[in-house]
Amino acid sequence: MQDHLLSELGQQLRVDSVRAAAAAGSGHPTSSMSAADLMAVLLANHLRYDFEQPRHPGNDHLVFSKGHASPLLYSMFKAAGAISDEELLTFRKLGSLLEGHPTPRLPWVGVATGSLGQGLPVGVGLALAHKRLERPDGANSRVWVLCGDSELAEGSVWEAFEHGCYEHLDNLTAIIDVNRLGQHGPTRHEWDLGAYARRMHAFGWHTIEIDGHDVAAVDRAYGEAASTVGRPTAIIAHTVKGRGVASVENREGMHGKPLPNPEEAVAELGGVREMAVPVLGPPAVSAGPPPGDGHLSLPRFDSGERVATRDAFGQALAALGTARGDVVVLDGEVGDSTRTEFFAKEHPERFFECYIAEQQLVAAAVGMQACGWLPYASTFAAFFTRAYDFVRMAAISRADLNLVGSHAGVAIGEDGPSQMGLEDLAAFRAVHGSTVLYPCDANQTAQLTAAMAEQSGIRYLRTTRGKTPVLYPPSERFPIGGSKLVRATDGDRVTVAAAGVTVPEAIAAADRLAGEGIPVRVIDLYSVKPVDAQTLRAAAELTGRLITVEDHHPEGGLGDAVLEAFCDGRPAPRTVRLAVRTMPVSATPEQQLSEAGIDAEAIAAAARELVGAAT
Repeated sequence: MQDHLLSELGQQLRVDSVRAAAAAGSGHPTSSMSAADLMAVLLANHLRYDFEQPRHPGNDHLVFSKGHASPLLYSMFKAAGAISDEELLTFRKLGSLLEGHPTPRLPWVGVATGSLGQGLPVGVGLALAHKRLERPDGANSRVWVLCGDSELAEGSVWEAFEHGCYEHLDNLTAIIDVNRLGQHGPTRHEWDLGAYARRMHAFGWHTIEIDGHDVAAVDRAYGEAASTVGRPTAIIAHTVKGRGVASVENREGMHGKPLPNPEEAVAELGGVREMAVPVLGPPAVSAGPPPGDGHLSLPRFDSGERVATRDAFGQALAALGTARGDVVVLDGEVGDSTRTEFFAKEHPERFFECYIAEQQLVAAAVGMQACGWLPYASTFAAFFTRAYDFVRMAAISRADLNLVGSHAGVAIGEDGPSQMGLEDLAAFRAVHGSTVLYPCDANQTAQLTAAMAEQSGIRYLRTTRGKTPVLYPPSERFPIGGSKLVRATDGDRVTVAAAGVTVPEAIAAADRLAGEGIPVRVIDLYSVKPVDAQTLRAAAELTGRLITVEDHHPEGGLGDAVLEAFCDGRPAPRTVRLAVRTMPVSATPEQQLSEAGIDAEAIAAAARELVGAAT
């Protein structure tokens, strides 16, 4: 498209952004207006995308990291003929797909954005999928990420700059909309493009500084980015917030508000236009995850062995990678601890080392799943807290993601509390639509590792550092949402609900109490979410007494999951909740369980007290 038409298209995108926000009575039109020329040139001359086939494997990806500029994105969709003018004006209204920040409810949006600092890290995952997995030459699909200058204060952005260069992602372009103003006052570097360029160049990126309202310069920059080989490109564009309307141009206090006089603003911008943009189509490619051999041969462990569940996870993951060609694994430089190294040795082409950058770890996994891959991302359970916002946004993205946290709970022993995941069950249970699993033995872990692949949404598996006894035969099955009765008689007087390392402790306590004439029912709640409410209710009705025991803080973990089974008006049993209530220190695993009051002796004492109080 010629320059004068590109300028007209930029004005149309501004006008439609103003109109959409005015119709909604809210939104971010001034943030949209600054980037309108940047997006006009991209849409008309460089983006290769089939709007009728949003899952076409040759499509480029456009990620609006500054998701608050959604009026601009939706105006682009209108210009491309994907939505009508009438639909554009439903922006932010109940029932509309045009939400305040973009989500994949729209077929042309691959990932949700709006929590700043996430678009570029996810873009790295998208670019990695095309560069290393699908088409190693990286010659076809490109990833374009529109970033705001304010979000460059986020550390996650710089994790992405580092990783993008390390992986030589020359199919990735960051478009930095430097409009000087944030939500409240100027940004850190205002219009000092060189300050941004020096930092990005130091991370190894090719940088281009331009006037973001000079459409010819923008066009040249995109062409230069596409022809740059061996490293990603950052286009750093000087823009003006509220561009084109004198009353709001470069003015503080106008962020996140519709324009005061939208009709006058539209007139000042030259009025409503109805330009239709013939977007470039994607190349014809045959891509997508390759099939595996289709035969899943999970590891088998003999009863009586002692095997760490992290070891079983690693072996099962390698086997799953053989059976399924779509499985990819990402690790945060702890593969020898998480045991993802087993997968790396067998399937190195599908293993991604993300180093100690947990935000980038999860973000890359989100990007890869958006390209049709099945990621398993793993680190210590404690360290997923760094990436929790990415997990939260992944749920909003409707992402299918497997996350595995090792070294959970006080049972890791001498390393001390900084390494102990004691909040992870609560955190992942709180994620919308999530699945939370905590296996107690090796065969159970292997089965659940494979079962995760068939679930939707965010799936979290908790593994243990130390060796635990193998309780179940390899033929046993563990449906998600189920549980196992590992001790049960018709005369049981107390129910103990446990998971993971506390299951062997509960069994030991039950065996001890049986000798004292106190029969105890033990439930292995390997599925923490969804929890087996039916089994819990039946046990409560029989025994009337319940003990929950978990290697986790009491807030939000196993105990809360159990009690929620009785929140529909059903009478709850008399309950004692054993959990980690003090701040741990360095000690052996056995000492840790004892000090926390979650070992066999503590369980037995709680049962005696419950039974004694009732007699």
